[in-house]
Amino acid sequence: MGDRYRHPGIPLITHNTAGFPVAETDSSSESIYLVGEGSSPDGDRPFLDSLDLVNKRKRRIFRSKEPFFELPVLLLDSQKDKVLIMRESPNSPPNFFRVSKEGEEEVRLTSNDNRYPEFVGVQRILLKYKRSDRLDLTANLYLPSGYDIQRDGPLPTLVWAYPKAYLSAENASQIKRSPFQYIFPKWNQPLLWISKGFAVVDDPAMPILSKGRSSPNDSFVPQLVDSAKALVDELVKQGVSEEGRIVLGGHSYGAFMTANLLAHSDLFCAGIARSGAYNRTLTPFGFQSEERNLWEASKTYLSMSPFLFANGINEPLLLFHGEKDDNPATYPIQSERLFHALQGLGGQARLVVFPNEGHTFRGKETILHYLWEMEQWLNLHVKQQTPLEELPGGLNRNYADSSIKRSTDATSGERTD
Repeated sequence: MGDRYRHPGIPLITHNTAGFPVAETDSSSESIYLVGEGSSPDGDRPFLDSLDLVNKRKRRIFRSKEPFFELPVLLLDSQKDKVLIMRESPNSPPNFFRVSKEGEEEVRLTSNDNRYPEFVGVQRILLKYKRSDRLDLTANLYLPSGYDIQRDGPLPTLVWAYPKAYLSAENASQIKRSPFQYIFPKWNQPLLWISKGFAVVDDPAMPILSKGRSSPNDSFVPQLVDSAKALVDELVKQGVSEEGRIVLGGHSYGAFMTANLLAHSDLFCAGIARSGAYNRTLTPFGFQSEERNLWEASKTYLSMSPFLFANGINEPLLLFHGEKDDNPATYPIQSERLFHALQGLGGQARLVVFPNEGHTFRGKETILHYLWEMEQWLNLHVKQQTPLEELPGGLNRNYADSSIKRSTDATSGERTD
């Protein structure tokens, strides 16, 4: 990952008369326009600049201002005097506005209302903490509306993460996102579970750094555990969470991360892994930022494969996969083999395979089923932590340790629909 704070932006694109995408220019065609995220220690503040191609000078036309997150979309007139922006805030959804370069004129063009009133007042806190190697880390913590640490005590906590490789500590510590973005739930993101009484940590920093001349992945597992421990320690220190009631989840490479952390640590009480890869010998010609092949870096490939350390996964693991996942790194066999390994080792796991779904789920029935599975899993292993023999309504060990395709005989794992 590169330097977000110094990124100059990318050309603003328009379409010419032939319908092809081209860079937007001024009337003289001597200047182009650049749009960027405007990342800073205060969070993202998107901007629009004019770049003179003759003298290489830049001029700031627009930049997002507190207490909003404002994104420049396009220039509206031939004189390039008016900018279309999209504006949002934590409790207000995105709406379009027409603004002048000087900021003297502002016209609201849309009136989208907040469709999620139950998320009004959700607290967003930027956690700042350090790893054991003194690397600065951050995480976005979300707390239910009206929650008070002193009065209400620790909450069951869901951490949803995705590791990234960096070549420098400076870049790894840079802050992402904006504190002024709209807070709303999506089925495939963790914020939905705030409404169920969970504290949610979304996209905490899980950097994998290059150490000296070595590749970042050569120390993948130790760095991953170090980052996760720093996060858990901070959550417990803040009084928001307590050990034994923090669950970890992720999608794709985040699912791979989840299985690794369960295999190599006892920081989390359960895991949720969606569309992941767990045996790196099945991706022998590289993955993510790893450019070496299996035969060039066999030690790294093996050490990063949680399948080979499945005997260390002593926490319950919920696995999801699309039956027709055609992403080269995440064929369904990845989840199937890890599930079978955990079954054979006496571990506690559940595999849910969705028919006709790919790497990202699409069907309404699939999404509703997925959310139901997650809710049962979170209630069982994090929120309630009821002993299996006392579970009501058939949520017995057949639920907590089974494999299904929509509906399945829990003992055979064969599809019965």
